[in-house]
Amino acid sequence: MSNEIIINVRPYETRVALVENGMVVELYIERATGHELAGNIYRGRVVRVLPGMQASFVDIGLDRTAFLYVSDVHKDFVDLEKMMLGNHNENTEDVFLDSEITSWNHLQDIPFQIEDLLHEGQDIMAQVIREPIGNKGARITSHISLPGRHLVLMPTVNHIGVSRKIEDRVERERLKMIIEEMRPGDFGVIVRTAAEGASKEELKPEMDALVELWTKIQKKKESGSSPRLLHRDLPIALRSVRDLFSKDVDCLTIDSREEHKNIMEFIGTFSPKLKHVVQLYDGPEPIFDSFGIEMDVSRAFDNRIWLKSGGYIVIELTEALTTIDVNTGSYVGKRNLEETILKTNLEAVKEIAYQLRLKNIGGIIVIDFIDMEKMANRQHIFISLKEALAKDRAKTNILQMSDLGLIEMTRKRTRANLTNLLSETCFYCEGKGFIKSKRTICYDFFRALERECATPEKEGYAHISVNPEIDLFLREEEQQSIMDLEKRLKKRIIIIAKEDYHMEQYEISVQS
Repeated sequence: MSNEIIINVRPYETRVALVENGMVVELYIERATGHELAGNIYRGRVVRVLPGMQASFVDIGLDRTAFLYVSDVHKDFVDLEKMMLGNHNENTEDVFLDSEITSWNHLQDIPFQIEDLLHEGQDIMAQVIREPIGNKGARITSHISLPGRHLVLMPTVNHIGVSRKIEDRVERERLKMIIEEMRPGDFGVIVRTAAEGASKEELKPEMDALVELWTKIQKKKESGSSPRLLHRDLPIALRSVRDLFSKDVDCLTIDSREEHKNIMEFIGTFSPKLKHVVQLYDGPEPIFDSFGIEMDVSRAFDNRIWLKSGGYIVIELTEALTTIDVNTGSYVGKRNLEETILKTNLEAVKEIAYQLRLKNIGGIIVIDFIDMEKMANRQHIFISLKEALAKDRAKTNILQMSDLGLIEMTRKRTRANLTNLLSETCFYCEGKGFIKSKRTICYDFFRALERECATPEKEGYAHISVNPEIDLFLREEEQQSIMDLEKRLKKRIIIIAKEDYHMEQYEISVQS
């Protein structure tokens, strides 16, 4: 399988595409108007404690206050460490671009109350684990994680974990022994997938660099006021090298000479063996066009995706959840209904897994598959979906298919999905996804005209300014209604087309 990382750098925007077998499976975008916040460390100030929600709001210097759950509050290193070791699975998720590892959601049974840990006006150090999304502020944790290329340093917990993607038991034990020998004190460390096969000599410099970084952050915390930034994560180009660039990647191509130099220096420090697969693109055509990626980016806006068989899926995003509907479309099959439905559902499974990664859809997801009678076929769809999501870097949890043909799942959400990042609410429909039909608009201003002319007056004129599409519809479909109104209101109705009017906009002017 051919894997590539393509990086497009411009002063206003940097885009990173992970390409597998010629298809963009993940797309990351960072704009000059503001860096991504996930992974940043702040000195914040508690502004409100909510005992009823076991959470608090913390001012970290952003437009909206950040949200801190009780399970993400670090109080006592030793007590928290014991609870983590008792609950934490060694097969810890690998760290990737959206800092998944910083979320400690398994600490749900902590015997502390939020009011015992925090009070208003208290200064704390915290790290962003989820970007502000919609009207929600960032989610933060006081369990700090400092990711490197091979290791993740976790100063507040005493635990050694190895990425679950390193499956060889002997290799896992070897890496754990190396970390045990060289880690400072009781610092927690996660060994990332990229460290597979690495020697102690290769890992030690990175460990020392992460410890030194932690020391600098602590010193910076002791001086200055709150709220303020203590540490900013790497820019997206270097993060992609740190988190996506592995031995499975055949080539990394970037179109910026300056960033190419930075990447070569970064790789030279931590993974010099990978230098030969980094290339500088200097072609005349934009790099995303040259690699055929721009078309995939534009298709990321589509909410209806057609399948090869003729079926299709519809993806609808709401604030709380995402719904995905599977339809047979024009596919009629060859033998029987159950076989036709099964084939469409299986084809939809692959496309759904792809779209979730490409669009970075997170939170609660409900998939409405076409209903199947055979229980074996339902189980087949469930297993196929789990297998299709196995490559997903984001943590997913999938429930069995219900009797109604629904599969409920969750996907870890740490940053805005691609649709929210690249688009804004439609000023025409204000986010409804619909506008009124032409006929409904006509009847709206018919009624408005009747209200305007409710008081008996002399005969006169009524000028109605409308969008040209409405003007055309009135002339072709509602001429009789206009004539009836003129008789009833004793007014000559004159329709005026205005090119700059919204479809639903109209203006009435009555003259005697």
